[in-house]
Amino acid sequence: MNKRIAIAFTGPSNSGKTTLILKVARKLIHEHNKEVAIIKHDPKDKARFDVEGKDSYKFSDTGAEVIVTSPSRTTYFSQRHNELDEMIRIFDKFDVLLVEGLKNLPLPRISVFRNMIDEDYFNYMNALAIDGSIDINEYNLPNGVDVLDLNDADKVIEWIFKNAKEV
Repeated sequence: MNKRIAIAFTGPSNSGKTTLILKVARKLIHEHNKEVAIIKHDPKDKARFDVEGKDSYKFSDTGAEVIVTSPSRTTYFSQRHNELDEMIRIFDKFDVLLVEGLKNLPLPRISVFRNMIDEDYFNYMNALAIDGSIDINEYNLPNGVDVLDLNDADKVIEWIFKNAKEV
């Protein structure tokens, strides 16, 4: 079995996290031939995946755990919070797990910022992904934090391969 690795991305809303994760995931899949799994944290419970009135919504609305399967995909609707190891078991087959948010998970973390860096994230970051809108010299970064170019997905992937946690 190949080793499976995980990395987390954190940062404020509209910092570019999702865009970076999309670029990284596409390159990992299409250029590095990796199976990629993604977990997104929805702290305000805003995400909507199902449409009221449809069968899958009605099933899910009962409070049951629901899997909807079709010839091209399988969708899992869970009514309870799952810990990281439970989610990893659900995914089962992947090479790289990308997590957006969940800053308390014990995973190496890339913090993503544009325009300004929120120093509250310093305790949670192993790397910093920024663009030209930030002058890094204006900040007193913690020791050992690598600085990455937000727009260079290849360098971010290189960092992931070196620093991700085996899961």
